[in-house]
Amino acid sequence: MDQATLILIKPDGLKKSLTGNILTRLSETKLEIVAAKMVRVTEELATEHYRHLKSKAFFPELIKYIQGEMHDRRKVMALIYWGTDSIKKCRELAGATNPEEADPTSIRGSYGRILTTGLYENVVHVSSNESEAEREIKLWFMPEEIIVDLYPSKIIVEKERKVQAWA
Repeated sequence: MDQATLILIKPDGLKKSLTGNILTRLSETKLEIVAAKMVRVTEELATEHYRHLKSKAFFPELIKYIQGEMHDRRKVMALIYWGTDSIKKCRELAGATNPEEADPTSIRGSYGRILTTGLYENVVHVSSNESEAEREIKLWFMPEEIIVDLYPSKIIVEKERKVQAWA
């Protein structure tokens, strides 16, 4: 069954120059990349993305981590992989969330670590299931940024929309 999954290469992965290695590993899935961009993660985006962890003691540190404050890389590479069993295939390649429990040949097993505070620096995020994938994709991407029609969308006309343009 064709499905989409959100992949984030987190700030620690970018700082360690692992983007090429991670994309090479993900290419083993034979899935299609249908969207990709660099994102400056706002506190609002980070908080909404990790809303299910809001009650955890490490939540404030997690928000700083995904925003790049801990690695001086204030960006994340966001991608959407699409195709048959994309979530399962990508999660298998990523490995367990805890880098110490991840298969050593997985992305997290190869490149992740646990800080003394207990925070997992696991270099990538992969959506956990289809409903989370849809929520996350809609959070990180607008419909026009994706080259396939993943979910129903509509055209709206915005008045007085303020946008940055080239001078």
